Amino acid sequence: MELFSLFAFALLVIFILLFFNFIPVGLWISARAAGVNVRVWTLFAMRLRRVPPSRIVLPMIKAEKAGLEVTVDKLEAHYLAGGNVDRVIDALIAAQRAEINLTFERAAAIDLAGRNVLEAVQMSVNPRVIETPEISAVAKDGIELKAKARVTVRANIDRLVGGAGEATIIARVGEGIVTTVGSAESHKEVLENPDRISLTVLEKGLDAGTAFEILSIDIADVDVGRNIGAKLQMDQAEADKNIAQAKAAERRFAALAREQEMKAQVQEMRARVVEAEAEVPRALAEALRTGKIGVMDYYQLQNIQADTAMREAFGRESKPHDGHDEVKK
Repeated sequence: MELFSLFAFALLVIFILLFFNFIPVGLWISARAAGVNVRVWTLFAMRLRRVPPSRIVLPMIKAEKAGLEVTVDKLEAHYLAGGNVDRVIDALIAAQRAEINLTFERAAAIDLAGRNVLEAVQMSVNPRVIETPEISAVAKDGIELKAKARVTVRANIDRLVGGAGEATIIARVGEGIVTTVGSAESHKEVLENPDRISLTVLEKGLDAGTAFEILSIDIADVDVGRNIGAKLQMDQAEADKNIAQAKAAERRFAALAREQEMKAQVQEMRARVVEAEAEVPRALAEALRTGKIGVMDYYQLQNIQADTAMREAFGRESKPHDGHDEVKK
């Protein structure tokens, strides 16, 4: 009998431990005290669905105290979808206090889209200033200007889902600055009236399709950079010089090739002459053998050649010397 009593007592203790382990009684008491009507069975079912009851009940208590109309099923569904229940409730409370029309479904969609819905609500109340990096643009006179802008934006709740982010705002503002400076006749016009950039950029409606609403664009700094026009002219002149040098080198190489070709032709002609001169003695010998010319004719030909060589020698010796040779003498 005593053994049975001990066994029953052990089972009771185990049951109580399992009961308090699966059902957070303290959390249920806190919810009931705050006026949140949540049943014990609901908390037990959350355990079975692997949902921490505190992640649902505590935000539910905040929503109840703030006067928001949300249900446990909506919060649990948002948690199971991977959302941040606590942040969504905080965003709804902040929107209610700021009199911003934000429903639970909209806030949950923004949170599931990967955006910080609480930060978006806070940005709607307190606009953020986005500072662009240094943007380089060139006016029509070829002078480079470097400008920095501060963009004051406010979150647009309706366009947070699917809207472009800060990078798009910065890129569009940079495009507007480049367009405004590039359309100016002189860089001095931009330096005298930097507000032209702000007005031109604002008129383009750069916040279209983004998650923000642009309130103002202020030019923080404008500096004069390089003379791009002069540099381009110098680069063009250098390129023209290189082209001219290349063409001159091409003509020089062509002339050298023609000269080498002519030299080759002269060498070939000389070779033919030498070959022809080598045939002369053979022809004379053949003519003497066949009787076409006599011995006297041959000697007369030799005398003519000797006389011609002597006349050429006398002609070379009788040429007058130039002035340089006279000075040497």
